[in-house]
Amino acid sequence: MTRVDHDSKNHTSKNHTSKNETSKNDTIRINMGLSIYKSGQGYWTRMLSGIGGGTLVLSGVAWLLPKFDVFDNATIIQAIVGTSIIVVFGVLGWYLLNKPRVVDFMIATEAEMRKVNWPTRQEIIGSTWVVICGTVLMALLLFVIDVAFTYFFKSINILG
Repeated sequence: MTRVDHDSKNHTSKNHTSKNETSKNDTIRINMGLSIYKSGQGYWTRMLSGIGGGTLVLSGVAWLLPKFDVFDNATIIQAIVGTSIIVVFGVLGWYLLNKPRVVDFMIATEAEMRKVNWPTRQEIIGSTWVVICGTVLMALLLFVIDVAFTYFFKSINILG
């Protein structure tokens, strides 16, 4: 008695896509102009990356704008330059934070961060006290060593 594999007779390729699927994918690609790639995923990594990048850009603009005080109409020049920089980096940030490879990395990063076993509040407080006490003890030890060396060097007339 032989066994007939019915699945092999009706086997279709997994890489085959129908015309409906192809046109649906093309529609998604066309509509992605200002849409967010995988909008429901990676929210916190995107948001915090955007906030961090925005902070860097605004800090750079705040540093750069006083350099234009040497020109006549400096306020107008500062407004144009500042706005231009913010717009250019805003568009660049939007592009980068919606690029599929970057978004997939951020989604994977957020998923891994959810797997982390975060310490409890009590553990954080305990660890903080250990660091504070260790720092104070190290400062006291270095102070004692400094006083001892100062006394030693004064006694042999190296320090006045």
